[in-house]
Amino acid sequence: MRTIYTLIAYLIMPLVLARLYWKAYRRKQKVTRLKERFGYCNTGMQGGIWLHAVSVGEVIAAVPLVKKLKIKYPHYPIVITTMTVTGAERVAALFDDSVQHCFVPYDLPLAIKRFLAAKKPKILIIMETELWPNLLYVCQQQQLPVLLANARMSARSLRGYQKIGFWMKDILKAFQYIAAQTKDDADRFSALGASAQQLVITGSVKFDMTVPESSTQQAHLFRQRFGAMRPIWIAASTHEDEEEIVLKAAQLVLKQLPNALLLWVPRHPERFSKVMARALKQGLNVTLRSLDEDVSESTQIVVGDSMGELLAYYGASDVAFVGGSLIPTGGHNLLEPAMLGLPVITGPHIFNFSEIFKLLQLADALRVVNDEQSLAAAVLTLLQDGTLRAQLGQHGLQVVQQNQGAVDKHMALIGPLLK
Repeated sequence: MRTIYTLIAYLIMPLVLARLYWKAYRRKQKVTRLKERFGYCNTGMQGGIWLHAVSVGEVIAAVPLVKKLKIKYPHYPIVITTMTVTGAERVAALFDDSVQHCFVPYDLPLAIKRFLAAKKPKILIIMETELWPNLLYVCQQQQLPVLLANARMSARSLRGYQKIGFWMKDILKAFQYIAAQTKDDADRFSALGASAQQLVITGSVKFDMTVPESSTQQAHLFRQRFGAMRPIWIAASTHEDEEEIVLKAAQLVLKQLPNALLLWVPRHPERFSKVMARALKQGLNVTLRSLDEDVSESTQIVVGDSMGELLAYYGASDVAFVGGSLIPTGGHNLLEPAMLGLPVITGPHIFNFSEIFKLLQLADALRVVNDEQSLAAAVLTLLQDGTLRAQLGQHGLQVVQQNQGAVDKHMALIGPLLK
């Protein structure tokens, strides 16, 4: 089966490269460091810890774990790989030169062997759910310990993997440990063939995140600039198919709260200008954060078209709607606004964060909406009721604090593997 998979991987490589160039063209970026995608990278920082985080969300989730690794194992260099350019930008912004970044090689045996030969890592830590057959096979052949950290698997993903269930058991054998976020995640990995010895329930490292001082300072500056006394809500990590809902909800909010301000932060950079154009077409007063224009009382929407400032946008807001949840995308990180003490609003499609959703819902820290009317109603209620807003925010903060400790459980698994 792996031979057929590898042959297909080589055959579709021209399409993969074409997609890479097309995405770069859409985002007005250049394709750089292409050789790294095929395992060609410098031989600096050898013999250390290799951590793979596919994109922005996984990079941010890895921050508390990386910080702990740097403290406990300062003599081990850390190399972080990502698949996406935005993930690479987050690594650079969060860690400067204290770690090295490379683009992860494509799942081709020769590319992976080149990378391993160049870096000679002692351990591979994969964040969340990256099950690349050739990567794991080569690591297994070279006896490189592999930990699947902060592992999660939705019921939807399980159904997809079960279609190749006869192969998944062999793929999962490459992991020494699978550090599952919840019992449900562990049960789903078990259903795919993971052994009881591999599975450890650790909780989510996202609960161990802390807000950088730089984000706190930036949030204060944003709040002063946007209007210290204005009611401000954020629509974060929204997707294209949600944009019309958010726009209509914003208009409904403005009818009752004319001085309300929406901070709109689309998930993908190519949507920044398109979101602005869509709002302008509706006659709304819109500006881009990158323009650094004055935000007056007449400004109704600020589009957050910068990378790495989402926590600062949350910190400048009173109420947070987390996108990717009004459509079957699976939602995005609900803990980021919760750890800042914000009441959280989400749509019903949250299968990527189902356990975190349950915890916040049981604690009465969030509201669930389905369309523009319910979204606008939830925003208005929370913006107009300071007591309720504070209660929900405090409940969410307590959930975060009560579920911390996953990083230490991961460190307990990593130590023996490094030795």
